[in-house]
Amino acid sequence: MKFFKPRIRILWLGLAVICLLYSAMVYMVGSGTYSFTIWLAGSAFFALCFFLSGKGRWMRIPKVIRYGAIAVITAVAAVFLVCFIAIFSHFSDKGEENLDYIIVLGAQMRSSGPSVVYRYRLEKASEYLKENDDTICITTGAKGVNETISEGEGGRDYLISKGISQDRLIAEDKSLDTDDNIANALAIIEDREGSTENLHIGIVTNGFHVFRGVHLAQKLTDADICGIAAYMEPQYVPNNVVRECFGILRDLKNGLLQL
Repeated sequence: MKFFKPRIRILWLGLAVICLLYSAMVYMVGSGTYSFTIWLAGSAFFALCFFLSGKGRWMRIPKVIRYGAIAVITAVAAVFLVCFIAIFSHFSDKGEENLDYIIVLGAQMRSSGPSVVYRYRLEKASEYLKENDDTICITTGAKGVNETISEGEGGRDYLISKGISQDRLIAEDKSLDTDDNIANALAIIEDREGSTENLHIGIVTNGFHVFRGVHLAQKLTDADICGIAAYMEPQYVPNNVVRECFGILRDLKNGLLQL
């Protein structure tokens, strides 16, 4: 099998080392609670490939197991490829001018203020609000066990500190995940407007998260929905994109999303 020819052993070893080092980096910065384990698993997989590709070990495995393993790996790779395409299709969304509302999806609040990921979302929201004077902003997210303030309230306060009028800000503080962020924010808008029909609403989040945010919202409302992508630090893009794939698959399973 070309998949395990000796000349690519160095590739398997290199990928195992890269995944291991990346896992350590993700763990040290705390990017995602347990997402470093994904990269540990990747390192173990490539290390196994390296081991099996030496001394004819792979060919000594029964053919049915070898072919079954390749089929499973191919299927998993295909699923993740579809998710990657979906994510990157909205990776740089810029939204539209003069939206009625923008919804900022919540992320962790630290004692020092919004986490890096959340701060980039709020900075993008601040930039948009300063350029579009009539747009109302809803910041979202409940207070987690390791947070001193709800994400919605923390996001609102951060935007006030950036010069955005409190009259244009609404803090939603009950939602526990992305699905709730969007559903609860849309409920607030419907209570204010009577209906979301004919409204134009933007979903503000980091680029890797825009696809899911936009499509979850489109499933819940008749409003015109667009994405507004915030900045991401390049070194964390692989981790965030892979994590987002699992979020997409979960939402597909629960019927909350369609590709």
